[in-house]
Amino acid sequence: MKDYFSGHAKHYASFRPVYPDELYNFILSHVARKANAWDCGTGNGQVARRLAEHFDHVDASDISQKQIEQAPNVENVQYHVCPAEQTPFPDNCFDLITVAQALHWFDLEKFYAEVTRVAVDGAIIAVWGYGLNTVNREIDELMIDFYSNTTGPYWDPARRLVENRYEGIPFPFETISFPGFAITVAWTLHDYIGYLRTWSATQAYIKANSIDPTINLFERMKSFWNPDESRIVTFPIFGKMGTIRKR
Repeated sequence: MKDYFSGHAKHYASFRPVYPDELYNFILSHVARKANAWDCGTGNGQVARRLAEHFDHVDASDISQKQIEQAPNVENVQYHVCPAEQTPFPDNCFDLITVAQALHWFDLEKFYAEVTRVAVDGAIIAVWGYGLNTVNREIDELMIDFYSNTTGPYWDPARRLVENRYEGIPFPFETISFPGFAITVAWTLHDYIGYLRTWSATQAYIKANSIDPTINLFERMKSFWNPDESRIVTFPIFGKMGTIRKR
């Protein structure tokens, strides 16, 4: 199990971007019955909280107790600390299964077997992630350099799956076309650097070198971005959806 986020769970909860309504509306439009949903790799419960507005009950799981401690207390959401590949859920119980920015950490063969076990026939699975953000040319160039060179050696190999937008990844379900979406946020430079500090590779760099590399990056970016000025930051969302057929 790969747990890269427990050590900075509070920071993660503060700075990770929020998914747009359009994404949820699209996914929910394909779900016929809305009794039970499972948000796997829930992190701080962002997706689980939104699903709770539409489902009778939501189970949300993560391997990180620290992450779940940052999740909101919602009456019809039950949190579980367990791996994606081995859960306490009964057979044939979920109408929707979601995985947001986490599929690349899983053992896919075992996870898909668990998905098939716990889903009802005809349930929907939706998995998605987001790529590198854009602000403007100057900031983007500095961010790419930070991503590729400063933190580059510290990324887990699974990050390649995100870079490839999950293209070519096994997905043994009846495919539903997934359109493009985007996260758009208005952030100050402080917010932006706070987000970059949540990267697993940034945290690995800090652990290995006892230096926070975002401090120097902040100073470099100040030449192009007044720290107290809000700017639009955009993240492209990619994903896959499918119908789960029981065999």
